[in-house]
Formats: sequence, structure tokens, C-alpha cells
Amino acid sequence: MRIDGIILREIQLPLVRPFETSFGVTRHRRILLAEVRSEGLIGWGECTAGERPFFSSESTDTSWQVILSELGPMLASAGQIEHGGDCPKLFKPVRGHRMAKATLENAIWDLEAQREGISLSRLLGGVRDSIPCGVSLGIQKTLPELMAIIEKELAAGYQRIKLKCKQGWDVDVFAAVRNRWPSILLSCDANSAYRMHDFDHLCSFDQFDLLMVEQPLWHDDFYFHSMLQKRLNTAICLDESIRNRRDALAAIEMESCRIINIKLGRVGGFSEAIAVHNAAFERGIPVWCGGMLEAGIGRSHNIALASLENFSLPGDVSASARYWAEDIIEPEVAVTSKGEIEIPDIPGRGYEVRTDLIESLTVRKETIREVVLA
Repeated sequence: MRIDGIILREIQLPLVRPFETSFGVTRHRRILLAEVRSEGLIGWGECTAGERPFFSSESTDTSWQVILSELGPMLASAGQIEHGGDCPKLFKPVRGHRMAKATLENAIWDLEAQREGISLSRLLGGVRDSIPCGVSLGIQKTLPELMAIIEKELAAGYQRIKLKCKQGWDVDVFAAVRNRWPSILLSCDANSAYRMHDFDHLCSFDQFDLLMVEQPLWHDDFYFHSMLQKRLNTAICLDESIRNRRDALAAIEMESCRIINIKLGRVGGFSEAIAVHNAAFERGIPVWCGGMLEAGIGRSHNIALASLENFSLPGDVSASARYWAEDIIEPEVAVTSKGEIEIPDIPGRGYEVRTDLIESLTVRKETIREVVLA
């Protein structure tokens, strides 16, 4: 396919309610969108980098700069691009910046699906007609507030409850939730909030019958997670530590985890996400799709990814209305009473982009043109 143009823009969206993790509180999102035009078609990509470089070294502003000055011109000047899988090789000269790379690569996969006349899910190798959904609940001001939110989400049909946790918001919270709902599928996510001196404390989590403890230790660690997993009966799930297939293989070999969370932006796009999925599948390690407070374009990409066979656990992909008063796609992502999202079976992502709304939300915009690269 011929790349006719790339439009990079930033939109700003307020969250319906603040979302707190061990990193801090997010009240609104600054989201980068890439619109890639090719032979009458438009593919869309969404950057999942946060406003500040806390989850990873990337941020909204670093991604804007690297897309505008490096990755965008590389793609615009590439001539013919046949497949989304061509992008990792094209972007290889730029080290890191995986979320920025995923923004453009995922748009190319969207274009390819439209060109082939099939859904993005089928293009990726998806085998599901629907995906099971869980919710990720941020740290609340009070325990009663959290309990009320859990009750609401369970009534909506969600199949798994994930609680963000940190020192001072963990054991007592888990105990209260388990006492109220003894049989729900429950997990926790520490976002690297604990250290080696917390091993005994973390092992006390075993009493709560959790599906997993997600990324309890350092964001870039395998070794100490391996030490902890040997003591912990509950499965460790790695998130931030898994940047690519090689990381997944190392973590599995070292027995650092029993579950892997795959996030599209964190691993650099669909190509690497599929590679991580396959590596885990071949070794009997289940995976699930994590979320990064995406708007509708990123959410639709997650839905397509989660249709692959080894996404056997409920992920963080949930309804648009949980986060946004008004999403940038239509129809908005909805969850059935069974706690599932039905996967669209139409060409591309399966959701229309609300271009008028996006234009009204845009705070900066640049057109990336073909350049002669040295």
C-alpha cells in the first residue's frame, strides 16, 4: 500500500472519574492519534503513553516528538508498505519508543484489514467471536466507596475484578472484598509498589485466593520476581517487565511468572504482541490484554488482539462508558450482561471514528510529509 499522508494530533479527554494507582492520580488524558491515509483508506492508531513517564520512560510529549521527527517521516518515505508486520524492521533504527512505534504500526494493520476486506481480528489470527471482560479498579478514598463500585461492576456482568494496590491499601482491602464476595474472580495489581523486604507481606496475599498478583516488584525485573514466585502460591503476572518476545521467554525460563499481561503499546504494536502471545502459548502460559485508559481507537485495537487463542483470562478491556462521557468511536464499546464484548466482523477495526468530535477535541495537529532521509 502507498502511504499518502500521516496526520498526528493530540486530543484531550476528561475521565468520568479519577483513576488512582501507585503512580498517582489521572483525571484527564492527553491522547495522541495518528491518521494514516493510503489509496482512499484511513487507518487509525492511538498512542497509549501516559502524560508523564511513570509507567514507562515514554510520555505523551516524547511520543509526539519521536513520531513527528523520526518514525512518521520513516513511514511517509517508505514507499510501498505491504503489511503491518513490515513496520518493526522499518522502525528498527530508532531504539525504544515502543508506544510511539505501536501508534503507527497499528494504524497500518488497520489499513491492511480494510484493504483485504476482513476484520482486524481475523487478520491478526483471532479465533473468538467475543472476549471475556474484567475491570481494573483504582485506589479509592475509602473502602466503602470501593465496595460500592465493585457491586456496580459485578451487577454489570464483569467476570473479573482487579484491584490496584500499594502499601496501606492491600491486605485489609482484600479481606473486606473476599468477606463480601467469597467466590468472585479477584486479582490485584501493584505496579511495582513493593520490594524484597515486603516478601513476607506479599506472601500473606495467598490467603485471599487471588487469580494473580500483577507486577509486585521492580518494573524491569525477572530475577527477584522469580525468587518471590518460589515462595508465593499465588501466580505472579508480569506486565511492565515484558517488553518483547525475548523478555517473555526469559521470564518463563526463569519461572518469574505464571501469567503474562500483554499491552499493545508496551511491546511496540501488533507484531510483537502476537510474538509474545505465541511464545507464551507454546509454553503453556496464559495471557490477557491489559489496558492503558485508552479511548475508542486503542480500545478497538485491544478487542481485536484479545481474540487470539491464548487470551484465555478476562482482560482489562471494558465498556467506553466506564471511562468517558463521550467516546471518539461509534458505536461505543459495550459489554453484554454476560461480561463479554462481541467482536465486530466487518473490515478494519469495526468501529467508525467520530472525526467531527476528534477535530473539536484536537489541541495540536501536524501533517507528516515524505522526506529524503540520509
